[in-house]
Amino acid sequence: MPNKKIIYLINPISGTRGKRSLHDLITRRTQEAGFEFSILPTDAAGNYSFLIPLIETEKVTDIVICGGDGTVSAVAAELKGRDTRIGIIPMGSGNGLAFAAGIPSDPAKAMDIILAGNASWIDGFSINGRFSCMLCGIGFDGGVAHLFARENRRGLQTYIKVTLSYFLRARSYPFTIDLPDSSGTLTSFPVEAFFIDIANGNQFGNNVTIAPRADLHDGLLDIVIVKKASRLRLLLSAIRQVMGGYKVTRAPVNAGTKKVLYFQTPGLVIANPEGAPLHIDGDPAPSANRFLIEVAPKAIRLIQP
Repeated sequence: MPNKKIIYLINPISGTRGKRSLHDLITRRTQEAGFEFSILPTDAAGNYSFLIPLIETEKVTDIVICGGDGTVSAVAAELKGRDTRIGIIPMGSGNGLAFAAGIPSDPAKAMDIILAGNASWIDGFSINGRFSCMLCGIGFDGGVAHLFARENRRGLQTYIKVTLSYFLRARSYPFTIDLPDSSGTLTSFPVEAFFIDIANGNQFGNNVTIAPRADLHDGLLDIVIVKKASRLRLLLSAIRQVMGGYKVTRAPVNAGTKKVLYFQTPGLVIANPEGAPLHIDGDPAPSANRFLIEVAPKAIRLIQP
C-alpha cells in the first residue's frame, strides 16, 4: 500500500498502561514499514469532526485509535459510512470491540494487524440517534459505568470492585419492549429486569461474553434481558449467559417464564419509565424514558485479522 497514510490517536488517560513506549513503538514500526503518519491526542470532549478535513486534504487512509471502546465509538461515529479504515490498538479498561474482532491486547501484535491493513465492514447501531459500535447497557451495567467513570484509577481491578459494590444495592426496573415483525407489526411485552443489553459484538470487554452468538457482520442486534430475581438467581443466570448456556432466538420465546431472554432483531423500542441508567460502549450516557434502537449495517471499515 504505497499511498497508505495513517493518523494515530492516543488517549492519554485510558486504561492503565503508560503511553511513552507506545509512542516509540508506533514511530519505529510505521517508519520501518515506510508509511506516512502522524500522532495526535484524542479529544477529551469526544469531538472528532476535525478528522474529516484532515482525511480529505491530507489523503489519510487509516485512523488508528489507541484507547478504549468509548474513544473508538466516538471516532467511529464521525467516520460512519466513510471508506477510511479504522484500526485499534487496545488501551482501554475493557476493549470489547477489539477483542470481539480478534485484535490482541499486545500493542506489538496489534501493530502487525494495523500495518497489514486488512479491513472489512462491520455493523453498528443507533440508540436515540447516538451511534454505538459495540454494546449498550440499560440498568445494572449502566449504573456500573456511571460509578466507574467517577473513579480516579482505571483498569480491570477497579471495574471489578465497582461492579461488586453496585451489585449489592442494584435494583430491577420496569420496561416495555416493542418488537417489529417482518411485516412491521409490533409485538409488545412488559418485563421487570435487572438489565437489558443491546449487543453488536459478543462481550462486555476483557473477553467476558454477554452475547455469545453475536456477529459484527450479520445485520442483527443481540438483545439480552436478565429479569428480576433473587441475588443468587441473578448471579447464576448471568454466569450461565456468559458461558453460552442460553440459546439465541430471532424473537423472545416464553417471555413470561424465562429468567434470561436472548434474541436477535434489527431494531426495537424500549420504554424506560423509571429512568434506568444507560451506558454506550462503556461510557456513561444520559438516560431517557424511551429508546429507539436500530442496527446500522456496514457502518465502519475495521482493520482486523
